[in-house]
Amino acid sequence: MSATDYTADIRDIQFVLFEQLKLEEQLAAFPRYADFDRDMYQAMLDEGYKLATNVVAPINAKGDEIGCSLDDQGNVTTPPGYKAAWDTLAQGGWFALAAPPEFGGMGLPLVIDAMINELFTGASMAFAMYPGLGKAAANLLVEHCPDWARQTVVSKLFSGEWSGTMCLTEAGAGTDVGANRARATPTDEAGLYLLEGEKVFISSGDHDLTDNIIHLVLARTPGAPEGTRGISIFLVPKFEFDADGNMGARNGAKVESIEHKMGILGSSTCVISLGADGPCKGWLIGEENMGMKIMFLMMNEARIGVGIQGLASAAASYNNALAYARERIQGSAIEDFGKDGAQPVTINKHPDVARMLMTQKVLVETMRSLAYSVALAHDVAVATDDPDTKKALLKKVELMTPIVKAHLSDTGFQVCTLAVQIFGGAGYIKEYPVEQLLRDNKITSIYEGTNGIQAMDLLGRKMRMDGGGVFMSWLGELRAEVAACSEVPALAKVAAALGKAQNHLGATAMHLGALGMQGNLKGAMLYATPFLEQFGVIALGLHALIQARVAQAALDAGATGADQRFYKGKVLNAQFYTSNILPRAVSLGKTITSQDESCMDEILFG
Repeated sequence: MSATDYTADIRDIQFVLFEQLKLEEQLAAFPRYADFDRDMYQAMLDEGYKLATNVVAPINAKGDEIGCSLDDQGNVTTPPGYKAAWDTLAQGGWFALAAPPEFGGMGLPLVIDAMINELFTGASMAFAMYPGLGKAAANLLVEHCPDWARQTVVSKLFSGEWSGTMCLTEAGAGTDVGANRARATPTDEAGLYLLEGEKVFISSGDHDLTDNIIHLVLARTPGAPEGTRGISIFLVPKFEFDADGNMGARNGAKVESIEHKMGILGSSTCVISLGADGPCKGWLIGEENMGMKIMFLMMNEARIGVGIQGLASAAASYNNALAYARERIQGSAIEDFGKDGAQPVTINKHPDVARMLMTQKVLVETMRSLAYSVALAHDVAVATDDPDTKKALLKKVELMTPIVKAHLSDTGFQVCTLAVQIFGGAGYIKEYPVEQLLRDNKITSIYEGTNGIQAMDLLGRKMRMDGGGVFMSWLGELRAEVAACSEVPALAKVAAALGKAQNHLGATAMHLGALGMQGNLKGAMLYATPFLEQFGVIALGLHALIQARVAQAALDAGATGADQRFYKGKVLNAQFYTSNILPRAVSLGKTITSQDESCMDEILFG
């Protein structure tokens, strides 16, 4: 490849799916996945990669350059090529891979959908946001759509004939959804309301890719309680429709403007007015005042999707940086520095560049391992008939969701930053794609609940599930892996280091829990973000160790050639991670337990 191409590490994706997670063996026993085998999963990977490189990637740079436009009727036009790419993917059924067959889907496991999401997002994050939101809306509406509209709406969302949005945010409220002011007034028709208000930062708020757009809108009904307890959720279409999907008049949900953003410029992020330009009809989803509970189904899926976005942009940045470092000739080898006649070398030979590349490599590969493993845990949870297994796995997914969203998005930005650094001045200009990947990535730590909110959710809610039992169960998995790897001579040192880091994580969790019990909630939440980072660093360390164990077993079995080099790379990953990244978890533990609250002093910030 060249340093301007989109490429994915197919070998590593195969390793995670088939050697580490043993996807086929894990799922074959469940009836819902019985028709799928490794050949099917591999075919999806192969064809998805072709589409990512040949259909999605070519529209990425032009989409960033031209962006979206808005006419005076509130209609958005997407960049050139977006509509054709959308139609190609929709006609191929790529938006319905994991959708239930009764709604036109293939019923594939979520982990395969996550893999395809990584490929399409890595090729063009802005474009991939459009189908991502439509799928999330459809998954919510499978269970909660008004009966008269369910089959039509869900099927058309999965097919790509229609698309969807999530309309939460309002000016001045932001993450504080309970402060939303949008109103929903009931009409004489049961379930039908008229909405008034304004929503901001609405991704995919309008576009020319589909015939209709289904907005899922949070609003308050008359007399609703204050805060999030008084929020309801409504189905608000761009065009009215009947039970058979026949469309009627334009509804009163109109785009007023497109946000001028730092990145993802091909994605239309809109300000939408409700009811200002004619009646805005919305159909109640579920019951009044249950909006946040229902919306969280979509939000949790979206948060894992954001983690995949962090992974995808990081992987694309690393692959570009690696290609550039292998072709860019600059300076002599360090051992020949100052010698007469010293020949210049490619920059991947320089120690500092090699360190940056290795940091990218190990972070991307462990991010992929974590994200795919959480998706697979969800697949097993929804497929199993064992209620205890289902409950335990779903709670594990709940625990890991803020880690996937926040740590993978923060870490992804770090990887993108390193790519620009490796390119040097060339990385700061648009000739190469890494500056766009960096800009596009940054939003991932902000939307779907800022990473600070994710940290507070982890500490204030997820860590308390089952009285801390879910967290302790995860620590038990970590301890078991450490014990297993301690018996492998090549991994014993790495395992010991991870075991020590785990002890620090347990100690900081106990410290923060004690602060909460003492009533010092400020002191606890002050360190929520460092705690999530500590948790994330150790979680990725666990996955580096898991991958090294699988790879070492393959080496011991006699792997040769390219496979041997690949597996040795996994073992080196674990060694590098332990020495260069894992110590961060220990220092974070010391920071958290310092009990320093100086930044909260009133003299500082008013």
